[in-house]
Amino acid sequence: MYIDRRYKGRRKRSPWPYVFLTVLVLIPGVYFLATRTRFFENPFNPLAPTATPTRSAVSHLAEAEDEYRAGRLTAAAEGYQRVVELEPDNDEGYNRVAWLWILRGHPQRAVEPARRAVELNESARNLAILAMALDWTGDYEEAIKVALKAVDADRRSAEAHAVLGEAYADRNNWTRALEEAREAEKLDPESAFVMRNLGYVLSMQGRYDEALETYERAAELEPTLGYIYISAGNIHMALSEYDLAIAQFERAMTANPDVPTGYDALGYASALNGDADRAESVLEKAIEIDPEYAPAYAHLGRLYYTRLNWESAIENFEKAFALGLESEEFYYMLGLSYSYLEDCDNALIWLNKALELNPESRPALDGIRRCGG
Repeated sequence: MYIDRRYKGRRKRSPWPYVFLTVLVLIPGVYFLATRTRFFENPFNPLAPTATPTRSAVSHLAEAEDEYRAGRLTAAAEGYQRVVELEPDNDEGYNRVAWLWILRGHPQRAVEPARRAVELNESARNLAILAMALDWTGDYEEAIKVALKAVDADRRSAEAHAVLGEAYADRNNWTRALEEAREAEKLDPESAFVMRNLGYVLSMQGRYDEALETYERAAELEPTLGYIYISAGNIHMALSEYDLAIAQFERAMTANPDVPTGYDALGYASALNGDADRAESVLEKAIEIDPEYAPAYAHLGRLYYTRLNWESAIENFEKAFALGLESEEFYYMLGLSYSYLEDCDNALIWLNKALELNPESRPALDGIRRCGG
């Protein structure tokens, strides 16, 4: 029998091959969404945040050095601090952190990082910065011991001899001070650090002209070190040459505009020079730059004291003392301020503190008598 197949309908193909193929295509996409994005966590903002590259300690160190050379000491200090956070065993980083604390007027904060630098590496350089921190906080005997160790570690270290000379000068050992300072100069006459310390030794001996010449040489070698200008200005202050002192302190402000020390020195000099308005403005700027810089509060308190503004004097003196400042002069000024307000209970507290530092303090004794003591 003949069967015509031309009009027979075709069989339907199975859909499963297409389903299988679709699944194969979708699997990589789902894997990407699950592992490389936040789609299933938040489908409305699925892209994962781009990872931020971590900067190396070397990068921070280079940036800090650039800031230091430009005289931006606070920014430099922040960079060196990041270096030691990234590399806790980097003794050079701790050395620089300590150095910047000293330059910014906080030598007491320099002691800890300086000790850490020595713990990591007892080099002459690290011992020298520790000795300097101790010397600037008034611990002269310990400073001399550490500076001697620095010299023993490397007898050709100009920094070690320079710091030892400064410490001897602070202990009034003039002969040894000049010997060490001159030895440092012989080892490295192109070091601003060495020349500044030589200038300091000369100034402590009353050889002011030589000291000023040496400070100027130091400034030529490293013009962005404001503490050199402050050292020179202090000589003019000792000679009551306030205009010349002010000029030096202005140079310090220009060299390091983010540090309070130059502003504070200028404010104090301006007050003594009779320019109370400028003194107040500049001292307030010092406090704005560094709210924890105690001398600026003390000098502002002194300014208000001379203006008979006892309440403002009290406020600023107490802030200075809360930050750790100790001073016979400022203690008795605070005590007398209270006495003029008829508050002898508080007056006696501060007048007696002045006597603890100097039992022969005449203003303190007068204040106690004023209060009936």
